[in-house]
Amino acid sequence: MSKKKIGLIGSGTVSQVLASGFLKHGYDVMIGTRDTSKLAAWHSKNSAAKVGSFEDTAAFGEIVVLAVKGTVAEKLAISLKPQLTGKTVIDTTNPIAEAPPVNGVLKFFTTHDESLLERLQRAVPDANFVKSFSCVGNSLMIDPNMKDGKPTMFICGNNAGARATVSGILSEFNWDVADMGTAEAARAIEPLCMLWCIPGFINNSWGHAFKLLKS
Repeated sequence: MSKKKIGLIGSGTVSQVLASGFLKHGYDVMIGTRDTSKLAAWHSKNSAAKVGSFEDTAAFGEIVVLAVKGTVAEKLAISLKPQLTGKTVIDTTNPIAEAPPVNGVLKFFTTHDESLLERLQRAVPDANFVKSFSCVGNSLMIDPNMKDGKPTMFICGNNAGARATVSGILSEFNWDVADMGTAEAARAIEPLCMLWCIPGFINNSWGHAFKLLKS
């Protein structure tokens, strides 16, 4: 059975890494960008993928990946509302403010009482957003090979079917999945990005991931 079409919104490193991963695992892939020159080098090595506009890519994907800066995510999602309706949208974004970290700690533009995922879900209520890939660096997103075993990806979203779809993809990508339930859980998941980044900013150490241990 053929795998689903994946549309990735964004031309940055996260989008490129995830697109390569989906290609590796046999998916039909398209990346959306406003500037195709940003993807020229990547596309030359990944010619099986398609490159198009944000609108065309969101329409193409049966599953859509939002991989843009958190500061533009809500406005962009609203502009793509017609193409996102009814679809699972993997939300990789974090609400990182346009401010430098303080002693290695990033600043967020959200509070503890609201997540960016919740804002996106309210803005496009007919899409099924699932937070994922938000608490690890891009070098470990696809098939991480950690000496202590599979790392844990924390996910959440209001639609159980969409979460199950994303869990299946994560399992293919060699992750254990911790399903934290509805969108409010993103209030806890998104700040894991802060925690993940501290060793990087302080010690230039980026080769780590989280693991949830169960008794």
